[in-house]
Amino acid sequence: MSEHASEHGTMTLKLIVWRQKGPAEPGRFETYAAKNITPHHSFLEMLDVVNEELIKEGKEPIAFDHDCREGICGTCSTVVNGVAHGGQERTTVCQLHMRKFKDGDTIYLEPWRARAFPILRDLVVDRGALDKVIQAGGYVSCHTGGVPDGNALPIPKADADYSMDAAECIGCGACVAGCPNGAAMLFTGAKVAQFAALPQGQVEAPERVAAMIKAMQDCGFGNCTNHYECQAVCPKGIHVKFIARLNREFLKALFKAKSGSFTPVE
Repeated sequence: MSEHASEHGTMTLKLIVWRQKGPAEPGRFETYAAKNITPHHSFLEMLDVVNEELIKEGKEPIAFDHDCREGICGTCSTVVNGVAHGGQERTTVCQLHMRKFKDGDTIYLEPWRARAFPILRDLVVDRGALDKVIQAGGYVSCHTGGVPDGNALPIPKADADYSMDAAECIGCGACVAGCPNGAAMLFTGAKVAQFAALPQGQVEAPERVAAMIKAMQDCGFGNCTNHYECQAVCPKGIHVKFIARLNREFLKALFKAKSGSFTPVE
């Protein structure tokens, strides 16, 4: 057998999967065999095959999150062999293919491990904390008009590119799962930075960053201590420079609060 699966052969793999019935229930690892898996199967298709066999045997299928299966939505939040999304550069779990594995491999599957992400069932976690951070200030409430009106406002290409790089974040939560502190600084930094570079985001800038950081703290996320694991596991390659921008925007907000320019959220 070659290093990876042959083009037309099938594989049998050993899956060690975290099973947990609910947030208050004790969890455990269980072992399953993934049989007749081809190199062309995506990782989630492999799980579909395993679940079909479990259902035929009258057993409970493995619960896992998925939606678009195209690396767009960020729903497929799973730790594969100890790494969020499996460790392939800029790849979500749904984009991970079985040609990266070989016959007889053992694969460990776990949910995101973070205090802010309680486990709902098996590999499914509640990532609603990220929604709460967005709801706190991750938007522009001023009227920006239609598309022609927006295009009428000149924005330097460097600023537009910077904003688009930050806006690539799909909110999957891998940065939180990868961080030893369970911090959401990369996610929040990206959501703050995408507006901080644009004129439409300047009006509410102090209120935005103050409210989003408070929401992070209230949700139980940890603090950044520069491990850079967040950037390493991000499927969209969001750069840690956006955490630095978050910190700068917060310092500016503190200065404005002291000067009486705005009243921070209590």
